[in-house]
Amino acid sequence: MNMALETLDTELLARLRQHAGQADASLWTLLAEELRLSDARCRDWLGAALGMDVLDMEALHGLEPDFSVWSHAKAVASRSLVAKASDLRADMVCVTQNPFDLALQGRIEACLPGLPRWCLAHPDDLVAYFARIEDTVKAMDGAMPGVDGMRMASTTVGDLSLSSIAQDASPVVRFVHSTLFDALKAAASDVHLECAATGIVVKYRIDGVLNQVAQLPSVELAEQIISRIKVMSELDISERRVPQDGRFKLSVNAREIDFRVSIMPSLFGEDVVVRILDRRSLSDQAMGLRLDHLGFNSDILARVRQLAREPYGMLLVTGPTGSGKTTTLYAALAEIHTGQDKIITIEDPVEYQLPGILQIPVNEAKGLSFALGLRSILRHDPDKILVGEIRDADTAQIAVQSALTGHLVFTSVHANNAFDVLGRFAHMDIDLHSFVSALNGVLAQRLMRVVCPQCSTRIDPDAKILATMGIDPAEAAGGRFVQGKGCGHCRGTGYKGRRAIGELLRLDDEMREMIIARAPMRSLKEAARARGTVLLRDVAVDAALQGLTTLEEVGRVTYSG
Repeated sequence: MNMALETLDTELLARLRQHAGQADASLWTLLAEELRLSDARCRDWLGAALGMDVLDMEALHGLEPDFSVWSHAKAVASRSLVAKASDLRADMVCVTQNPFDLALQGRIEACLPGLPRWCLAHPDDLVAYFARIEDTVKAMDGAMPGVDGMRMASTTVGDLSLSSIAQDASPVVRFVHSTLFDALKAAASDVHLECAATGIVVKYRIDGVLNQVAQLPSVELAEQIISRIKVMSELDISERRVPQDGRFKLSVNAREIDFRVSIMPSLFGEDVVVRILDRRSLSDQAMGLRLDHLGFNSDILARVRQLAREPYGMLLVTGPTGSGKTTTLYAALAEIHTGQDKIITIEDPVEYQLPGILQIPVNEAKGLSFALGLRSILRHDPDKILVGEIRDADTAQIAVQSALTGHLVFTSVHANNAFDVLGRFAHMDIDLHSFVSALNGVLAQRLMRVVCPQCSTRIDPDAKILATMGIDPAEAAGGRFVQGKGCGHCRGTGYKGRRAIGELLRLDDEMREMIIARAPMRSLKEAARARGTVLLRDVAVDAALQGLTTLEEVGRVTYSG
């Protein structure tokens, strides 16, 4: 039956009350089936029927939550929220997705000094809200160490789970373990622990963007937390004046997770960055890894595949840290790996594990550097070589010579775009003629967040934004601009997943002659465009016009110059 929002159906309300003690979803599922309305209109109908104010996502984000009264863990578990009131109707505002759960309401009201104003929200909106404002980590909730009387207890690096975290005797250890555990759950690539004047701030890098998740207002605790990570990484806990690098392993759900640690002295103590490497997950991905899974457009895809199948020369992938360079190189290797060629890789560390390929981890402490390892590789009769990263002139020289002597070399280097690679090798004093003779092509790439398909909505961008992005109004008129509102599927961010965008510079004899003659950069770019090169900015803008990402994301990952 289809009811008007103003209709009060007592029979339906009675059935809804019967579902109060059942699973949360059943109440809203029944409501949607009976009313045959959207989630928002079902929420409005129920609010009107019960005389409750209803809150959408925008209204939820306008609240000021009070987790000291009703903790974050309780709020997420019960899909309810206690917030400070912004009007005079009540001291507090309580939000629930189940207005018939009187037991829950009683428990919440028992924690409050007075009677609150109850409001109604859809469960999906509450899930998205908690995901977006998560300034207290889930596993960390209830594991926050007190400021007084804390002593750090050392534990052996081992299993990591909710049960093991609960059994940790030291609150400092519990804090560190819960931070790492929830970082894994959130699919974070890095954990940042930043020391400030008042304590320590915890941030996760998710989909390339930093999100603050916790803050501890204690300098003493900050020092203890940093020391705990040093102990786990077997670093010198007494040394606070110089940078330190280390690593450790933890077992999570019967699989080993690698953590790379970088500690840097700062004005208020030391900052820590922990890189998370789930080797089994990466290896599972690598088994079915292909270039067309990365998101490149068809033109880039065809050109990269052609370069990967050349008999000799060098394919360079460039971009900042975390831009997917290694993934692209391994995808190219996976596609050309037939078992008929000897393929050897040297990396720091080995991220993907591929069968049938000899993979060598760099070990600077034992004297195995990129340059030394690469020299040894050439005596091992390789056909194709992957060098994880060119960091110095020795490695660059050997890689170039390898490409000139009949080997196909896959490697990466840090540079802003495909053209800046030329300057990077020139600064390493690599002979320009040898370098361009060896180089087949350069792929510059970025990882760009994609708009969540569950909460995507059409928008009309402002003319000023279009002008800033360099988009012609006539071109914009034919585009499909979208933006994510934020939902449970995307943790309230409006984005779900990332895709690669690339700028490919393929060299021919004419391009090589221009580079050797040190032609102006403008001339090089014009010649490259005439040969089909599309700049990163243009690729990203095109993705925004197709409704794959937002103009804000285009501005974040690409340079307008």
